[in-house]
Amino acid sequence: MPVDWTASDTRLLISLDRSAGGLRAQLERALRESIRSGRLRPGERLPPSRQVAAHLNISRGLVTDCYAQLCAEGYLTSRPGSPTRVAAAAGTAPAPPGAPPVEKSPLTIDFRPSVPDLSRFPRRDWSWALAQACRTAPSPALDYGQPQGDPFLRETLAGYLRRVRGAATDPANLIICGGFTQGLGLVLGALAQTGIDHIAVEEPGPTYRGIITARAGARAVPVPVDEEGLDVAALAATGVRAVVLTPAHQSPTGVVFTARRRHALLEWARTRNGLIIEDDYDAEFRYDRSPIGTMQGLAPDRVILLGTVSKSLAPALRLGWALAPAHLVAAITAQKRFDDRATPLLDQLALAMLISSGRFDRHLRAMRRLYSIRRHHLVTALGKHAPAVRVTGLAAGLHAVARLPDQLHETPVVAAARARGIGLHPMSSYRLDSHHGKQPQLVLGYGHLPETTIKQGITAIADLIGGT
Repeated sequence: MPVDWTASDTRLLISLDRSAGGLRAQLERALRESIRSGRLRPGERLPPSRQVAAHLNISRGLVTDCYAQLCAEGYLTSRPGSPTRVAAAAGTAPAPPGAPPVEKSPLTIDFRPSVPDLSRFPRRDWSWALAQACRTAPSPALDYGQPQGDPFLRETLAGYLRRVRGAATDPANLIICGGFTQGLGLVLGALAQTGIDHIAVEEPGPTYRGIITARAGARAVPVPVDEEGLDVAALAATGVRAVVLTPAHQSPTGVVFTARRRHALLEWARTRNGLIIEDDYDAEFRYDRSPIGTMQGLAPDRVILLGTVSKSLAPALRLGWALAPAHLVAAITAQKRFDDRATPLLDQLALAMLISSGRFDRHLRAMRRLYSIRRHHLVTALGKHAPAVRVTGLAAGLHAVARLPDQLHETPVVAAARARGIGLHPMSSYRLDSHHGKQPQLVLGYGHLPETTIKQGITAIADLIGGT
């Protein structure tokens, strides 16, 4: 969509050399080049001739003549009573040298995992919360802010995590950050200063954890996950002193970390002087029973809890938190200070308003009902159209794992589905060693897909995944 410059003092970045003479020719040449290069795009509105003349200190008639000439050449268009604009057929911006061509996605339905229904973002409640924040924030609060986060949000969030997640929270131990990615990077940076430069990660698990770990100057060490969650015995054999895991709802397998394994992991942390980085992934969305409480509540001196509103509200908000042992708070806060100084204050206050008013809980209740229905439709569609597929993992989160018949292979299934306009996502893409998988599985996201779309998508690829 072209930019429509409507400000009363819109200017063009154009310089004229008065010593060279020919001011109109210079202006025409500058505007042609701006259009050819793409600096002025088709459909964009040019400033009125009066403003251009005042800005360049030239006569308005000179600008009017220049506009008329470029209209005659096809660079500009103008109608009585309407602004002068760059013609639709005028030059387009060239792609940067070496840039790959931009291709539109051929997908009509994409079972992309971990995507909430962004159309259900509570716009009215968020607008209310932002308005409250703007209205009530004192002027000093609009300064750079505290790197650790606004005290009101930390106090509010501490109460919420105690009440809903069973965490052992103290506002002094919370650091507000820009989502999970930044939070993990801050924690790993702080740990690197203590000499911890090997970090265990779940295998399979989100591969971006390996990237974040590498950027923090550490090495990711994969540890296998089975039906009980992370293999603690395999973890102990690695010799590492820190591990990142998703105990409430493992990503992507969907299993829950069993009580036996939890106790074994806490014992590992005590004997090894280790740290557990708990990603509270998808914890808000469990449909068969109440969510499992955090591990941080069992051992706050050994567990760093990372959370975010990316799934509960929207990724675009870039709001998250790290609940850390007291002895690590200063080091993590220092990382935050030099990373981006502080998370935007008004957004922090708006989130605090949303939680304290009860609107956040109300939104989560509605989304739990919606996602539970969509998961049911996915399982039902697979059972009807692809009975050879077995759905595994908890009734929770925004995705399900579909185990395919053993004779199938993920790569050709994904490619064939894509040819039909259906996006599927293989379990192998979640492994640091993509060839290590023992069985063909798909990770099917349903949170962002309406029920009818889920049925259409499964019907379209049923014969590829084990349908009759």
